[in-house]
Amino acid sequence: MKEFISKLLNGMSIGVVVALIPNALLGEILKLLIPYYPPFQHLLDITIFTMSLLPVLIGVMVGITFKLTPIQTASVGIASMVGSGVIVKTAEGVMTLNGIGIVLNIGITAALAVLFVQFLGDKLKAYAILLMPTLSILIPGMAGYLLLPYMQKSTGFLGQIIDHITTLQPVLMGAIIAMIFCVIILLPISTVGVATVIMLSGIGAGAANLGIVAAGVGLAITSYKANSLGTALAHVLGSPKIQMKNFLMKPKIAFPMLITAAILGALAGVLNIQGTPYSAGFGLSGLVGPLNYMNLAEGGWNARNITVMLSTFLVLPILLNVALIYVFARKLKMIKAEDYKLNFD
Repeated sequence: MKEFISKLLNGMSIGVVVALIPNALLGEILKLLIPYYPPFQHLLDITIFTMSLLPVLIGVMVGITFKLTPIQTASVGIASMVGSGVIVKTAEGVMTLNGIGIVLNIGITAALAVLFVQFLGDKLKAYAILLMPTLSILIPGMAGYLLLPYMQKSTGFLGQIIDHITTLQPVLMGAIIAMIFCVIILLPISTVGVATVIMLSGIGAGAANLGIVAAGVGLAITSYKANSLGTALAHVLGSPKIQMKNFLMKPKIAFPMLITAAILGALAGVLNIQGTPYSAGFGLSGLVGPLNYMNLAEGGWNARNITVMLSTFLVLPILLNVALIYVFARKLKMIKAEDYKLNFD
Protein backbone atom coordinates (compact mmCIF):
# COMPACT_ATOMS: atom_id res chain seq x y z
CA MET A 1 0.00 0.00 0.00
CA LYS A 2 2.83 2.41 0.85
CA GLU A 3 4.50 1.74 -2.51
CA PHE A 4 1.17 2.19 -4.33
CA ILE A 5 0.53 5.56 -2.65
CA SER A 6 4.12 6.64 -3.26
CA LYS A 7 3.85 5.93 -7.00
CA LEU A 8 0.44 7.60 -7.18
CA LEU A 9 1.67 10.78 -5.51
CA ASN A 10 4.82 10.85 -7.62
CA GLY A 11 2.76 10.67 -10.81
CA MET A 12 0.40 13.37 -9.54
CA SER A 13 3.32 15.65 -8.68
CA ILE A 14 4.78 15.37 -12.18
CA GLY A 15 1.38 16.00 -13.78
CA VAL A 16 0.86 19.12 -11.66
CA VAL A 17 4.21 20.61 -12.66
CA VAL A 18 3.84 19.85 -16.38
CA ALA A 19 0.33 21.33 -16.51
CA LEU A 20 0.91 24.46 -14.44
CA ILE A 21 4.42 25.61 -15.32
CA PRO A 22 3.70 27.10 -18.80
CA ASN A 23 1.15 29.55 -17.40
CA ALA A 24 3.26 30.15 -14.29
CA LEU A 25 6.23 31.20 -16.39
CA LEU A 26 4.40 33.12 -19.11
CA GLY A 27 1.01 34.20 -17.72
CA GLU A 28 1.76 37.55 -16.06
CA ILE A 29 4.41 38.49 -18.64
CA LEU A 30 1.96 37.90 -21.48
CA LYS A 31 -0.71 39.99 -19.73
CA LEU A 32 1.73 42.90 -19.69
CA LEU A 33 2.62 42.46 -23.37
CA ILE A 34 -0.86 41.84 -24.82
CA PRO A 35 -1.86 45.56 -24.90
CA TYR A 36 1.17 46.17 -27.15
CA TYR A 37 0.93 42.96 -29.20
CA PRO A 38 -2.63 41.51 -29.11
CA PRO A 39 -1.73 38.19 -30.84
CA PHE A 40 -0.08 37.16 -27.55
CA GLN A 41 -3.63 36.71 -26.23
CA HIS A 42 -3.82 33.41 -28.12
CA LEU A 43 -0.64 32.18 -26.43
CA LEU A 44 -2.02 33.16 -23.02
CA ASP A 45 -5.26 31.30 -23.78
CA ILE A 46 -3.27 28.20 -24.70
CA THR A 47 -1.38 28.23 -21.37
CA ILE A 48 -4.69 28.54 -19.51
CA PHE A 49 -6.16 25.70 -21.57
CA THR A 50 -3.10 23.60 -20.72
CA MET A 51 -3.84 24.07 -17.02
CA SER A 52 -7.26 22.51 -17.60
CA LEU A 53 -5.53 19.44 -19.03
CA LEU A 54 -4.18 18.74 -15.54
CA PRO A 55 -6.50 15.72 -14.94
CA VAL A 56 -5.40 13.98 -18.14
CA LEU A 57 -1.74 14.72 -17.47
CA ILE A 58 -2.01 13.42 -13.91
CA GLY A 59 -3.69 10.24 -15.16
CA VAL A 60 -1.06 9.69 -17.85
CA MET A 61 1.85 10.40 -15.47
CA VAL A 62 0.36 8.02 -12.89
CA GLY A 63 0.02 5.36 -15.58
CA ILE A 64 3.65 5.82 -16.59
CA THR A 65 4.77 5.70 -12.96
CA PHE A 66 3.02 2.34 -12.57
CA LYS A 67 4.60 1.16 -15.85
CA LEU A 68 1.23 0.45 -17.46
CA THR A 69 0.85 -0.32 -21.16
CA PRO A 70 0.05 2.57 -23.54
CA ILE A 71 -3.65 1.59 -23.72
CA GLN A 72 -3.88 1.26 -19.94
CA THR A 73 -2.09 4.59 -19.43
CA ALA A 74 -4.41 6.40 -21.84
CA SER A 75 -7.43 4.82 -20.13
CA VAL A 76 -6.28 6.09 -16.72
CA GLY A 77 -5.92 9.57 -18.25
CA ILE A 78 -9.47 9.46 -19.63
CA ALA A 79 -10.94 8.21 -16.35
CA SER A 80 -9.11 10.95 -14.42
CA MET A 81 -10.65 13.59 -16.67
CA VAL A 82 -14.16 12.18 -16.09
CA GLY A 83 -13.78 12.40 -12.32
CA SER A 84 -12.02 15.77 -12.24
CA GLY A 85 -14.83 18.32 -12.38
CA VAL A 86 -13.04 20.22 -15.15
CA ILE A 87 -15.70 19.51 -17.78
CA VAL A 88 -18.61 21.92 -17.55
CA LYS A 89 -21.74 21.98 -19.72
CA THR A 90 -23.10 25.47 -20.35
CA ALA A 91 -26.76 26.44 -20.59
CA GLU A 92 -26.39 26.32 -24.37
CA GLY A 93 -25.22 22.70 -24.17
CA VAL A 94 -21.60 23.51 -25.02
CA MET A 95 -18.94 21.42 -23.25
CA THR A 96 -16.11 23.55 -21.87
CA LEU A 97 -13.05 23.11 -19.68
CA ASN A 98 -13.08 25.23 -16.54
CA GLY A 99 -10.24 25.48 -14.03
CA ILE A 100 -8.01 22.58 -13.02
CA GLY A 101 -10.59 20.44 -11.25
CA ILE A 102 -10.59 18.94 -7.75
CA VAL A 103 -7.04 17.61 -7.40
CA LEU A 104 -7.91 15.23 -4.57
CA ASN A 105 -10.69 13.65 -6.60
CA ILE A 106 -8.42 13.41 -9.65
CA GLY A 107 -5.97 11.42 -7.53
CA ILE A 108 -8.67 9.12 -6.16
CA THR A 109 -10.06 8.50 -9.65
CA ALA A 110 -6.58 7.83 -11.03
CA ALA A 111 -5.95 5.33 -8.22
CA LEU A 112 -9.22 3.53 -8.94
CA ALA A 113 -8.42 3.48 -12.66
CA VAL A 114 -4.96 1.98 -12.04
CA LEU A 115 -6.44 -0.76 -9.87
CA PHE A 116 -9.12 -1.39 -12.50
CA VAL A 117 -6.79 -1.72 -15.49
CA GLN A 118 -4.39 -3.85 -13.44
CA PHE A 119 -7.30 -6.12 -12.52
CA LEU A 120 -8.25 -6.48 -16.17
CA GLY A 121 -4.64 -7.13 -17.14
CA ASP A 122 -4.63 -9.07 -20.41
CA LYS A 123 -8.08 -10.59 -19.87
CA LEU A 124 -9.51 -8.56 -22.75
CA LYS A 125 -6.82 -9.84 -25.14
CA ALA A 126 -7.37 -8.50 -28.68
CA TYR A 127 -10.41 -6.50 -27.52
CA ALA A 128 -8.40 -4.38 -25.06
CA ILE A 129 -8.13 -1.39 -27.41
CA LEU A 130 -11.92 -1.43 -27.88
CA LEU A 131 -13.12 -2.16 -24.37
CA MET A 132 -10.54 -0.84 -21.90
CA PRO A 133 -11.02 2.91 -22.58
CA THR A 134 -14.81 2.50 -22.52
CA LEU A 135 -14.85 0.40 -19.36
CA SER A 136 -12.45 2.85 -17.70
CA ILE A 137 -14.96 5.64 -18.29
CA LEU A 138 -17.93 3.53 -17.13
CA ILE A 139 -16.39 2.13 -13.93
CA PRO A 140 -13.50 4.09 -12.31
CA GLY A 141 -14.33 7.26 -14.26
CA MET A 142 -17.97 7.33 -13.18
CA ALA A 143 -17.02 6.27 -9.64
CA GLY A 144 -14.85 9.39 -9.48
CA TYR A 145 -17.65 11.46 -10.97
CA LEU A 146 -20.06 10.26 -8.28
CA LEU A 147 -17.50 11.13 -5.58
CA LEU A 148 -16.98 14.62 -7.01
CA PRO A 149 -19.81 16.43 -5.13
CA TYR A 150 -18.52 15.12 -1.80
CA MET A 151 -14.96 16.23 -2.57
CA GLN A 152 -16.26 19.65 -3.60
CA LYS A 153 -18.10 19.89 -0.29
CA SER A 154 -14.92 19.07 1.60
CA THR A 155 -13.18 21.94 -0.18
CA GLY A 156 -16.10 24.18 0.75
CA PHE A 157 -15.89 23.06 4.39
CA LEU A 158 -12.19 23.92 4.51
CA GLY A 159 -13.03 27.26 2.96
CA GLN A 160 -15.61 27.94 5.70
CA ILE A 161 -12.98 27.32 8.38
CA ILE A 162 -10.60 29.76 6.69
CA ASP A 163 -13.46 32.24 6.25
CA HIS A 164 -14.03 32.14 10.02
CA ILE A 165 -10.33 32.75 10.66
CA THR A 166 -10.53 35.97 8.63
CA THR A 167 -12.64 37.47 11.44
CA LEU A 168 -9.69 37.29 13.86
CA GLN A 169 -7.21 40.08 14.67
CA PRO A 170 -5.19 40.81 11.46
CA VAL A 171 -1.75 39.69 12.72
CA LEU A 172 -3.05 36.45 14.23
CA MET A 173 -5.28 35.86 11.21
CA GLY A 174 -2.38 36.40 8.84
CA ALA A 175 -0.13 33.93 10.68
CA ILE A 176 -2.79 31.19 10.81
CA ILE A 177 -3.93 31.58 7.19
CA ALA A 178 -0.33 31.60 5.92
CA MET A 179 0.38 28.34 7.76
CA ILE A 180 -2.83 26.74 6.44
CA PHE A 181 -2.00 27.61 2.84
CA CYS A 182 1.60 26.49 3.35
CA VAL A 183 0.19 23.06 4.16
CA ILE A 184 -2.58 23.06 1.52
CA ILE A 185 -0.08 23.72 -1.29
CA LEU A 186 1.63 20.45 -0.29
CA LEU A 187 -1.60 18.45 -0.35
CA PRO A 188 -3.76 17.18 -3.24
CA ILE A 189 -6.04 20.17 -2.68
CA SER A 190 -6.27 23.24 -4.92
CA THR A 191 -5.25 26.44 -3.12
CA VAL A 192 -6.99 28.47 -5.83
CA GLY A 193 -10.14 26.39 -5.34
CA VAL A 194 -10.20 26.97 -1.58
CA ALA A 195 -9.52 30.70 -1.97
CA THR A 196 -12.16 31.26 -4.63
CA VAL A 197 -14.85 29.26 -2.80
CA ILE A 198 -14.90 31.92 -0.06
CA MET A 199 -13.61 34.76 -2.28
CA LEU A 200 -10.64 35.26 0.03
CA SER A 201 -9.31 38.78 -0.43
CA GLY A 202 -7.52 41.60 1.37
CA ILE A 203 -4.95 40.74 4.04
CA GLY A 204 -6.23 37.15 4.17
CA ALA A 205 -5.33 36.64 0.51
CA GLY A 206 -1.98 38.37 0.97
CA ALA A 207 -1.15 36.12 3.93
CA ALA A 208 -2.23 33.02 1.99
CA ASN A 209 0.08 33.99 -0.83
CA LEU A 210 3.00 34.50 1.54
CA GLY A 211 2.34 31.08 3.04
CA ILE A 212 2.81 29.56 -0.41
CA VAL A 213 5.91 31.70 -0.96
CA ALA A 214 7.36 30.33 2.29
CA ALA A 215 6.75 26.77 1.11
CA GLY A 216 8.10 27.29 -2.40
CA VAL A 217 11.25 29.19 -1.44
CA GLY A 218 12.03 26.92 1.51
CA LEU A 219 11.61 23.72 -0.48
CA ALA A 220 13.68 25.11 -3.34
CA ILE A 221 16.54 25.87 -0.95
CA THR A 222 16.48 22.66 1.03
CA SER A 223 15.93 20.39 -1.98
CA TYR A 224 18.74 21.86 -4.09
CA LYS A 225 21.37 19.40 -2.82
CA ALA A 226 19.15 16.40 -3.57
CA ASN A 227 17.88 17.57 -6.97
CA SER A 228 18.99 19.56 -10.01
CA LEU A 229 18.83 23.35 -10.08
CA GLY A 230 15.89 23.22 -12.51
CA THR A 231 13.92 20.94 -10.20
CA ALA A 232 14.69 23.16 -7.23
CA LEU A 233 13.49 26.26 -9.10
CA ALA A 234 10.29 24.43 -10.10
CA HIS A 235 9.17 24.74 -6.45
CA VAL A 236 9.12 28.51 -6.87
CA LEU A 237 8.38 29.03 -10.56
CA GLY A 238 5.91 26.16 -10.74
CA SER A 239 4.37 24.72 -7.60
CA PRO A 240 5.64 23.35 -4.25
CA LYS A 241 3.08 20.59 -4.85
CA ILE A 242 5.83 18.54 -6.49
CA GLN A 243 6.92 17.71 -2.92
CA MET A 244 3.47 16.27 -2.17
CA LYS A 245 4.68 12.68 -1.90
CA ASN A 246 7.64 13.52 0.35
CA PHE A 247 5.49 15.73 2.59
CA LEU A 248 2.78 13.13 3.07
CA MET A 249 5.39 10.48 3.83
CA LYS A 250 7.38 12.76 6.18
CA PRO A 251 5.38 15.84 7.30
CA LYS A 252 8.29 17.07 9.42
CA ILE A 253 10.12 18.22 6.27
CA ALA A 254 7.80 21.25 6.17
CA PHE A 255 8.50 22.50 9.73
CA PRO A 256 10.96 25.26 8.66
CA MET A 257 8.53 26.45 5.98
CA LEU A 258 5.58 26.48 8.41
CA ILE A 259 7.42 28.72 10.87
CA THR A 260 8.51 30.98 8.03
CA ALA A 261 4.90 31.12 6.82
CA ALA A 262 3.66 32.12 10.28
CA ILE A 263 6.14 35.02 10.47
CA LEU A 264 5.40 36.21 6.94
CA GLY A 265 1.65 35.91 7.50
CA ALA A 266 1.87 38.00 10.65
CA LEU A 267 3.81 40.62 8.67
CA ALA A 268 0.98 40.66 6.13
CA GLY A 269 -1.27 41.86 8.95
CA VAL A 270 1.27 44.43 10.14
CA LEU A 271 2.17 45.80 6.69
CA ASN A 272 -1.31 45.49 5.16
CA ILE A 273 -0.19 43.14 2.38
CA GLN A 274 -3.28 42.37 0.31
CA GLY A 275 -4.29 40.07 -2.49
CA THR A 276 -7.24 38.73 -4.45
CA PRO A 277 -8.99 35.32 -4.48
CA TYR A 278 -6.94 34.48 -7.58
CA SER A 279 -3.55 35.59 -6.26
CA ALA A 280 -4.15 33.80 -2.95
CA GLY A 281 -3.56 30.46 -4.63
CA PHE A 282 -0.15 31.34 -6.09
CA GLY A 283 3.20 32.02 -4.48
CA LEU A 284 5.94 33.55 -6.61
CA SER A 285 4.61 31.49 -9.50
CA GLY A 286 4.23 33.83 -12.45
CA LEU A 287 4.87 36.72 -10.02
CA VAL A 288 1.11 36.72 -9.43
CA GLY A 289 1.38 37.46 -5.70
CA PRO A 290 3.92 40.31 -5.81
CA LEU A 291 2.27 42.00 -8.79
CA ASN A 292 -1.19 41.82 -7.23
CA TYR A 293 0.15 43.33 -4.01
CA MET A 294 1.72 46.22 -5.93
CA ASN A 295 -1.49 46.81 -7.86
CA LEU A 296 -3.57 46.88 -4.67
CA ALA A 297 -1.14 48.76 -2.38
CA GLU A 298 -1.96 52.36 -1.59
CA GLY A 299 0.47 54.52 -3.52
CA GLY A 300 1.17 51.91 -6.18
CA TRP A 301 4.74 51.48 -7.35
CA ASN A 302 6.38 53.83 -4.85
CA ALA A 303 9.66 53.21 -3.02
CA ARG A 304 7.99 51.99 0.19
CA ASN A 305 5.75 49.46 -1.51
CA ILE A 306 8.57 48.12 -3.69
CA THR A 307 10.72 47.69 -0.54
CA VAL A 308 7.90 45.88 1.28
CA MET A 309 7.26 43.66 -1.75
CA LEU A 310 10.91 42.68 -2.19
CA SER A 311 11.35 42.11 1.55
CA THR A 312 8.28 39.96 2.15
CA PHE A 313 8.14 38.04 -1.13
CA LEU A 314 11.88 37.46 -1.63
CA VAL A 315 14.42 38.56 0.99
CA LEU A 316 12.71 37.43 4.20
CA PRO A 317 11.48 34.08 2.79
CA ILE A 318 15.08 33.28 1.83
CA LEU A 319 16.68 34.46 5.09
CA LEU A 320 14.08 32.88 7.39
CA ASN A 321 14.10 29.56 5.54
CA VAL A 322 17.90 29.38 5.43
CA ALA A 323 18.12 30.02 9.18
CA LEU A 324 15.35 27.58 10.09
CA ILE A 325 16.57 24.88 7.71
CA TYR A 326 19.99 25.17 9.40
CA VAL A 327 18.41 24.75 12.84
CA PHE A 328 16.24 21.77 11.86
CA ALA A 329 18.96 20.08 9.79
CA ARG A 330 22.18 20.78 11.71
CA LYS A 331 21.07 21.41 15.29
CA LEU A 332 17.91 19.34 15.70
CA LYS A 333 18.83 16.81 12.97
CA MET A 334 15.14 16.40 12.07
CA ILE A 335 15.53 16.82 8.32
CA LYS A 336 18.14 16.02 5.67
CA ALA A 337 18.57 16.74 1.96
CA GLU A 338 17.55 13.20 0.95
CA ASP A 339 14.09 13.80 2.43
CA TYR A 340 13.41 16.16 -0.50
CA LYS A 341 14.66 13.91 -3.29
CA LEU A 342 12.39 13.86 -6.35
CA ASN A 343 12.53 11.11 -8.96
CA PHE A 344 11.27 12.26 -12.36
CA ASP A 345 13.02 9.54 -14.37
